[in-house]
Amino acid sequence: MIDLGIWLPVFGGWLRNVDDEGMPPTFAYNRKVAQAADAAGFSTMLIAELNLNDINGPSHPALECWTTASALAPVTDDIRIMAAIRPGFREPAVTAKMASNIDHISDGRFEINLVSAWWEEEMKMYVGDWLDHDARYDRSAEFVQILKGLWSQERFSFDGDFYTIEDTILQPKPVQSGGVPVYAGGGSEEGRNMIATHCDHYLMHGGTVDKIAGDVEDLRERRAEKGHDPDEMKFGMAAYMICRDSEQEAREELDRITTVDYEAEGFDSYDDFVEHSELDSEVDLKDYSVSNRGLRPDLVGTPDQIVEKLNAYADAGLDLVLLQCSPMLEEVQRIGREVLPRLKSAPVQG
Repeated sequence: MIDLGIWLPVFGGWLRNVDDEGMPPTFAYNRKVAQAADAAGFSTMLIAELNLNDINGPSHPALECWTTASALAPVTDDIRIMAAIRPGFREPAVTAKMASNIDHISDGRFEINLVSAWWEEEMKMYVGDWLDHDARYDRSAEFVQILKGLWSQERFSFDGDFYTIEDTILQPKPVQSGGVPVYAGGGSEEGRNMIATHCDHYLMHGGTVDKIAGDVEDLRERRAEKGHDPDEMKFGMAAYMICRDSEQEAREELDRITTVDYEAEGFDSYDDFVEHSELDSEVDLKDYSVSNRGLRPDLVGTPDQIVEKLNAYADAGLDLVLLQCSPMLEEVQRIGREVLPRLKSAPVQG
């Protein structure tokens, strides 16, 4: 069975064409969403790491990722906590220490989503250390090697092009044997090869069933070529879900949220995203009106229609769908009532 997770709405929404989605970018609101998802049986929550708000625009608030993850760990019980990390903003040895600590706070529920960064404007504001596309993935490769070395060895040294550490001790080790799982995404040759070589799992933007099936097979082949067991790699996808009692209601909501407002501040990051991401498929403003190409899976319709589509993705090799929806709290509760029970009881075709 495919697992459903959520994106935590740390930006206060997902829709660049809608001014107010009724979900404030506050810790109090995000705690409610996290606890509702935990109670409903969602498997995972992903917390994005951006210091600027790329949904509503850079001048709007956005919660910081890792402090939010740490604060949510003791107020949730079963849901896994996946925090994004961007090597350009953090040092790897300190990150390894923080991740191990959060793994203890959460009793072994912590995961990392490695992001090599794409937003030049934000990087220059906060760090000033902007690298070209391939160099960002080279840095990410070193970053992950240091994480894994510190989690697995009593003392660990590393001398690379971007990082050097000497005879470093990290205690306590993570709760999870093998260390904290590392997801990563990337559609370029450099990104896919780095992930197949150094990371545990692959996280994709939204795509059609055929596109996802092809990407799963591609990463499995690359992983085998690198000498790793492809069956140990899990595959996740971002998606936006609109669940309603009738398909007509769902399609009307889709029309409402994708009517492009060309003046919306949330589109300010569009040029950086397209220029610096080396995307493996084209994206337009309608795609970008919802985060992470989440409309492409077309998880729009009645609960039964959505479950049928999710099972098709499971057949394509997908293990996890991380959902965005609006407003998040009400939709998490609706999906928990209407979709998750059907998904758990429906036989997977194949």
